[in-house]
Amino acid sequence: MPVWLTEREYLVLRAACAQMMPSDQGAPGAEEAGVADYIDTLLGAFTFDPPRIWAGGPTSGRKGGEAGFINFHSLSTLDELAWRMRIEGSLGLPERGFNGPVVGLQEKYRQGLAALGADFAEVDGAEQERRLRADEGFCDLLYGHCCEGMYGAPEYGGNRDGIGWAYIGRDGDVQPRGYSDEDVSGP
Repeated sequence: MPVWLTEREYLVLRAACAQMMPSDQGAPGAEEAGVADYIDTLLGAFTFDPPRIWAGGPTSGRKGGEAGFINFHSLSTLDELAWRMRIEGSLGLPERGFNGPVVGLQEKYRQGLAALGADFAEVDGAEQERRLRADEGFCDLLYGHCCEGMYGAPEYGGNRDGIGWAYIGRDGDVQPRGYSDEDVSGP
């Protein structure tokens, strides 16, 4: 179930991500890594309390230490404003319009996914590629987020079970190495 996108938008996004980063000859792609979940969670970051912007720490718990990444940080007033503008845009609000209108990621994705067409998930790969290439700006935005979702920390919704890291032969975040829980958790 999507966090912010509609069901149809989410299906289109999944297909677009899979077109960007396909599974091939045993290599995991966007689908296996949950890249669309990463993007949808980013777009809906403010539906969570605290918002899903900055994972906690100091360690993820994957290689020792406490699983601190699962606890997201609260944002300062200024951080919240900056991130809301980035994600939601200025929305005509005076407190967000100090630099003029800003089109947020939510609107960019709504427009980009709509331009791909509601039938995008059902058309063949060549047609999907043609439609993606028709909007270079959206294609670039989507590719950047696909990379983040494929190789970023799993707590943000992508890189399911570290599959992106494993495929490229990386351990991912490995803190703490050679330190006790007390060493990295103390003052």
